[in-house]
Amino acid sequence: MKRAASKAAFERAKKLIPGGVNSPARAFGAVGGEPVFIDRADGAYLFDLDGNRYIDYIGSWGPMILGHRHPVVLAALEDALARGTSFGAPTEAESELAELLIEAVPSVEKVRLVSSGTEATMSAIRLARGFTGRDLVVKFAGNYHGHVDSLLVAAGSSAATLSVPNSPGVTAGTSRDTLVLRYNDVDGLAEAFSRHGQRIACVICEPIVGNMGCVRGSAAFVAALRELCSRYGALLAFDEVMTGFRVAYGGAQSLLGVRPDLTTLGKIVGGGLPVGAYGGRADVMDHVLPAGKVFQAGTLSGNPLATAAGIATLRYLRDQDPYPRLEETSAQLAAGLESAAAQAGIPHCLQRCGSMMTLFFHPGPVTNWDAAAACDTEAFARHFHGLLDRGVYMPCSQYEALFVSTAHGPGEIEATVSAAREVLRGRGA
Repeated sequence: MKRAASKAAFERAKKLIPGGVNSPARAFGAVGGEPVFIDRADGAYLFDLDGNRYIDYIGSWGPMILGHRHPVVLAALEDALARGTSFGAPTEAESELAELLIEAVPSVEKVRLVSSGTEATMSAIRLARGFTGRDLVVKFAGNYHGHVDSLLVAAGSSAATLSVPNSPGVTAGTSRDTLVLRYNDVDGLAEAFSRHGQRIACVICEPIVGNMGCVRGSAAFVAALRELCSRYGALLAFDEVMTGFRVAYGGAQSLLGVRPDLTTLGKIVGGGLPVGAYGGRADVMDHVLPAGKVFQAGTLSGNPLATAAGIATLRYLRDQDPYPRLEETSAQLAAGLESAAAQAGIPHCLQRCGSMMTLFFHPGPVTNWDAAAACDTEAFARHFHGLLDRGVYMPCSQYEALFVSTAHGPGEIEATVSAAREVLRGRGA
C-alpha cells in the first residue's frame, strides 16, 4: 500500500506535537514503522489519507461497539448539536445517562460523570482514600488505569513492597502509597493484606484485563479480592473503562458475579465521544463534593454532545441486545485466528472474553504480566504489519486487546482470517 500522505502528515505532526501523536499508543512504537493517518471511518472500516481501506479492530480502542457512524448515534448528535455544545450547567441528559448506568450495573447506586477514564480512576482513588481515611492503594502489574501519578508505578523487589515510579515526573512521594502485586496471585494478595491491611484504602483492578492483552481474573482471585477487602474494611474498585458494556451489558462484574464498591467506566459510555464515569455505593459516593468533602470537578463533565452519544449507544445496547450476535462473530474470528496460527506452527494462545480478544505469540496461558512479557513481540510486529499491508488494522501492540463491533460481518471475518493465514504461513515459525 502507498502511504505517502500519511508519511507527510506524520512529518508535519512531529514538528508540532511530541512524537507526532497525542497518545503514545498511536505511534507504532511497539511494532516499528510510522503510524497511518486516518481521514474517515464508516461501519467496520477506516480510510487513511491515501485512500487505503482497513477492517478496523481497534474501534477507537474500544468505544465503537456499534461501528463507526452508526445512524442512531449520528441522529442523537445532530439533535444535541442543534441545542448547543456546552452549558456549564446541569442538564436532564446527564441524569438520563446516569440512570442508564445505574440500571445496567447493579453495584452502582450513584454515579458522577467526568470526561475520561483517567479522570474516573483518579477520582475513584481520591474518593476511596477520603472515605476510608487510609493512604495505601493496591494495583496489579499489567493493569492500566490511565496516567494517574500514583498508579504509574512499577513493582518493587517483592510482590508486596512499596512501589517506585516508572515515569519521569512521578515523584517517589507520589508512588510510595501504592502497592503493586501480581495479577491472579491469591497468595500474594493475602500477604499484602496481612502486612498492610489496616492502611489499605482500596484495591483497584481490571476484572478482565485489556492492557496486557485479554486476561481474565480467575474465580479464586476475584473472590479473594472481595473477601479480603470486606474483611479489612478496604474498598474494591473495578476498572471497567474497557470492559464496561463491552464483555456484557452489565460489565465484567456481571459475568464474574462480584459486586465491587466502586466502578470506573469510559469508552463505550461515551459512544465515541470523551466521557468517563465513576460510581458505586451511595454511602461512598455521597462523600463527593458538594454532597460531601472529597473534591472533584470538571468544566466539560456531562457535556451535551458526549452524553447524547452515550445515551444513544447504551439505549441501543439495552433495547436491541446485539451481544449474542457479537459473541457469534467474535467466536468465528477467534477460531479463525487460532487455526491460522496453529497451521503455521506458531507458538500461540488466543484469549477472548466476548468481543475483545488477543492472539498472544506465546504458548500460554497468559494469566499475569510475567507471562505476557514472555511473548514474542518481534513476531507480533511482523504479524501486525503483514495484516496492515493487507487492509486489516489490528492494535499496534501485543499487549492490547482487539475489538469486534456489530458492524463486522461474515465478509470482514473471512477477509481477516484469510489475511492472517497468508501472513502467518509466509512468515513460518
